[in-house]
Amino acid sequence: MSCNEAIIRESDDCPREFCGIFGIFGDQEAAEKTYLGLYALQHRGQESSGIAATDGKEISLHRGMGLVWSVFQDPYIMPRLSGKAAIGHNRYSTTGSSDLMNSQPILIRSRGSQIAAAHNGNLVNASELRNMLENKGAIFQTTSDSEIVLHLIARSKKASIDEKIEDSLIQLSGAYCFVFLTPSKLIAARDPQGFRPLCIGRAGDAFVVASESCACDIIAADYIRSVKPGEIVVIDERGISSRFMPPRDPKAFCVFEYIYFSRPDSIIFDEKVDKVRRLLGKKLAEEAPCEADIVIAIPDSANTAAIGYSQASGIRFEIGLIRNHYVGRTFIAPHQNARDLDVRIKFNPVTGVLRGKRVVVVEDSIVRGTTLKQLIHLIRSAGASEVHVRVSSPPVVSPCFYGIDISSRGELIASSHRVEDTCRHIEADSLAYLSVAGMLSVVPKGNLQCTACFTGNYPTKVPENFSKEIFAQSRGE
Repeated sequence: MSCNEAIIRESDDCPREFCGIFGIFGDQEAAEKTYLGLYALQHRGQESSGIAATDGKEISLHRGMGLVWSVFQDPYIMPRLSGKAAIGHNRYSTTGSSDLMNSQPILIRSRGSQIAAAHNGNLVNASELRNMLENKGAIFQTTSDSEIVLHLIARSKKASIDEKIEDSLIQLSGAYCFVFLTPSKLIAARDPQGFRPLCIGRAGDAFVVASESCACDIIAADYIRSVKPGEIVVIDERGISSRFMPPRDPKAFCVFEYIYFSRPDSIIFDEKVDKVRRLLGKKLAEEAPCEADIVIAIPDSANTAAIGYSQASGIRFEIGLIRNHYVGRTFIAPHQNARDLDVRIKFNPVTGVLRGKRVVVVEDSIVRGTTLKQLIHLIRSAGASEVHVRVSSPPVVSPCFYGIDISSRGELIASSHRVEDTCRHIEADSLAYLSVAGMLSVVPKGNLQCTACFTGNYPTKVPENFSKEIFAQSRGE
């Protein structure tokens, strides 16, 4: 990573994406359908992409750095990924460095058999398991925690691959959804606490698994249901079946999926994201009313919450900021004021909408506050008379260890600043967040949601010496 690219990344005020996974069994164009599924899941990871496909005898693999279209733009790639079953992965590195070595799916051969794996999530006991395996002679090819599971599968004494996978997964702690591919089977799994979303769809005789239902929509597959916490779904020529790992409590569905990560047109955890975000916006208007002329969103993830705020408050919704969708995350700014330039390249104010108006700006979350401060300057420069910020989630006060790259506690503005201090820092006229209780009152199955980044109450035991900085250093990042 270049220095300038690092500046751009540090200036981004949003939590980072994690990964997107997709799998399909029973379609002669499995690789092509997987490509489309990954395209729909591009928002979940932009660093690398890959597809593994099987013709019933051998698994073929292609992966590369970059966006889905760029990794698979060579017309000779898809013909090599023949077969009627495939899995795919889009990656953003939460653990393990960002390079081709750590891209997925990962393909191995053990005892004469092939197996490929793709993972979304983060294992809090990865370091412990890795040390144990290395002490027993295991040699790792990557710095990703996902490879650990393949080593555990290779060492399992169980008879069938289904049993080997279950035997391996029950040793993990943390968040994970996996798709595995053998020459004759597709196996998907969701961790027993249910951190990450994973759904099942069907297109004709083919079954699909995906991080979000939007990946089913793009290939005209019908959404069936979410994979249950602890469920291992096995798909082969005989059809689809399930087995379950031992239950583990508390259940901990990632509430940030509703707030920010998932596409608004997706269904996750068996609920429509758009519906939940509107409810969050309406609850925010109830808890934090404001005298203003218009409501605008920080596009795009806050759009739906802003509409909900407008509906509940009766204040007119307007499009006050236009986002440039052609700015890549690897944009390199040639000037010292890269952070300010990055904001101006990504966003442009609609002066005719903002001039002379008291503006409510709805944002989905605040991590560092740097980008929001610059956006407020931008809105004021367009002539807004007042700028009031309303956030459709509670203050982020604790880091996440379950697959979202939310910064260490020292970089989280809400962990060291009172709301009024943050308001002064971002130079807003007022600032208010949605309360934890208010959020959980409108989110489906609120008692099953993980709120660790808002409360510091972690649903798993986090090792005392576990931190992103220490973990990264131990992996050579």
